[in-house]
Amino acid sequence: MLQEKNVKPSVSFYSLSVHLNNGNDFSFEKLRGKKVMIVNTASNCGYTGQYSELQKLYEHSKQDLFILAFPANDFKEQEKGSDEEIAQFCRVNYGVSFPVAKKSRVIKGDGQNKVFEWLTYKGLNGWNDKEPSWNFSKYLIDEQGNLTNYFDPAVSPLSEQVLKALQS
Repeated sequence: MLQEKNVKPSVSFYSLSVHLNNGNDFSFEKLRGKKVMIVNTASNCGYTGQYSELQKLYEHSKQDLFILAFPANDFKEQEKGSDEEIAQFCRVNYGVSFPVAKKSRVIKGDGQNKVFEWLTYKGLNGWNDKEPSWNFSKYLIDEQGNLTNYFDPAVSPLSEQVLKALQS
């Protein structure tokens, strides 16, 4: 999905923050001027190999692109581990060096992570109501804090579709 009307969010992306897996809080205010890819992840999913692709993309583009993983156990209980187990799994198996958030709920409903609330309510982000359809759904935010794209889990982070969106 692509935002085609250049709609501005009613709530600034930069007003958000996240609790990282390492215990630190991270303010999105620090992301001004960068593209941001937010991905809901799981360690026991058919798409888990995308961690490797996300890491390659991050290494290639980290000057211009910030990638943030949000582990969630929302789809068929495919992320049962603790925050410590998730961090170790990502590091050991995929060499993940991009930030990983604390495990949270990414689908709509009580307890939904505030970042995913912003991503999935057009009243906040300006146009998109699409919640993650499965693990490894990807949301792209431009350098001005506008949500520009949603990519289904089957779309590789290294696909022509994603790379083209990153260049625009």
